[in-house]
Amino acid sequence: MIIAQKLQKENIAEYLLYMWQVEDLIRANGLDIDRLQETYLSRFKLDEKEAAAMREWYEHLMEMMRSEGVQEKGHLQMNKSVILMLEDLHRALLQSPKHPFYSAAYYKALPFIVELRNRSNTQEESEIENCFDAMYGLMLLRLQGKPVSEDTKKAMEDISRFLAMLSEYYKKDKKGELEL
Repeated sequence: MIIAQKLQKENIAEYLLYMWQVEDLIRANGLDIDRLQETYLSRFKLDEKEAAAMREWYEHLMEMMRSEGVQEKGHLQMNKSVILMLEDLHRALLQSPKHPFYSAAYYKALPFIVELRNRSNTQEESEIENCFDAMYGLMLLRLQGKPVSEDTKKAMEDISRFLAMLSEYYKKDKKGELEL
């Protein structure tokens, strides 16, 4: 909860990846708040008020996951909305002549994005969501200690730079500092 709030303000890309991880953590605990409390929340050294707020936050997410039908897979609508906002900003940045470095980062990552879309057969998802899927997949591989090929590392570096740039533009846009 505290991490999510901080990331939402500072780095929307990291926020989204964090929230996907939270969704998976909730699923791994069977959408059971008591089980989550025992296996995860109890590890935090929080005072009583903070611990209650964190538990309530996770309970609320569990309720949302149930009501939105994403108990087994998929993402909460609030996380899908972040993707949609980033897609809108992405299109606006590409159309703007004021942001050539953004366009260059996108076109550098584009061959890898196309390859991802072809390999994973996810053409129904946006390119932005494909990039986040790839970053999340890489994160999971690293957490599991699995090897990552040099080609994949190179591709992910370009995708990561592209998403970092999009995230920075999002932050500027939210502050009212972005000219398109």
